[in-house]
Amino acid sequence: MAAGLPALLLLLLTGLTAVDAVTTRAGCLDAAREAALAASRGEPGTAAGTRHAPAGAEVSVSVAGEQVSATVRAPVRALGARLPRLTVSATAVAVVEPGNPGPRP
Repeated sequence: MAAGLPALLLLLLTGLTAVDAVTTRAGCLDAAREAALAASRGEPGTAAGTRHAPAGAEVSVSVAGEQVSATVRAPVRALGARLPRLTVSATAVAVVEPGNPGPRP
């Protein structure tokens, strides 16, 4: 029992950190999608992505010809103070919509 309890606690912390990472990545994907769609419509994509991004996330939008690409990176806090931080990211791509003033990062 004394040897198994620390191993069980380690598995619990790892599992909770993994769930937090998956949740944060889903938030990054949602924010990247919103940023790419907004930029393809001619709206400021970075502002739209920041509104939907998880706390502490970085949003970057780039335009290459008729394609808009948005990337969101966010740190994931591990459930141990001394454990290294993880970073998750998500990227979304959208085509510039015709008839709009042009993409705006």
